[in-house]
Amino acid sequence: MKFGQLPSGLSFWHPAAFLSTWGGSGLLPSAPGTWGSLFTLPFAWVIAETWGNEALFIAAALAFFVGLWSSDRYLRHSTSKDPGAIVIDETAGQFLALALVPVELWWYAAGFVLFRLADIYKPWPASWADRSLKGALGVMTDDIFAAVYALVVLYCAQLILAG
Repeated sequence: MKFGQLPSGLSFWHPAAFLSTWGGSGLLPSAPGTWGSLFTLPFAWVIAETWGNEALFIAAALAFFVGLWSSDRYLRHSTSKDPGAIVIDETAGQFLALALVPVELWWYAAGFVLFRLADIYKPWPASWADRSLKGALGVMTDDIFAAVYALVVLYCAQLILAG
């Protein structure tokens, strides 16, 4: 399978494909996880501005559970255990990483970078989840652990800066 292509038998408009690829952002060439995280930022901003930062915890939980369902369906058509095109895990993680920061450009940029670094380098227990958990749970869980690292660093940075 090449970038921009879904597995055989799965239409882009199938809810599992559309949700798993976060509206197709996971089908963009090079670094689909980064695209998925980037495409999540405006949604996070609107959610936090409209309903408050606490709503990002709810959005992360919803994205996680929707991701379990959609990535399970996607995986049934794929030969990969964790296809790069599935980026709803980054969506859930990005929502969680931003849940305690002010809705400001620099905080969101820092949240994006910290989450992507934690997701790429996978410090324990994200590395454990990536290696040990199978199927949709494995796809989704390592990003949640990565998001917790970013969330904690961002929260501590706010405490330090508040002095």
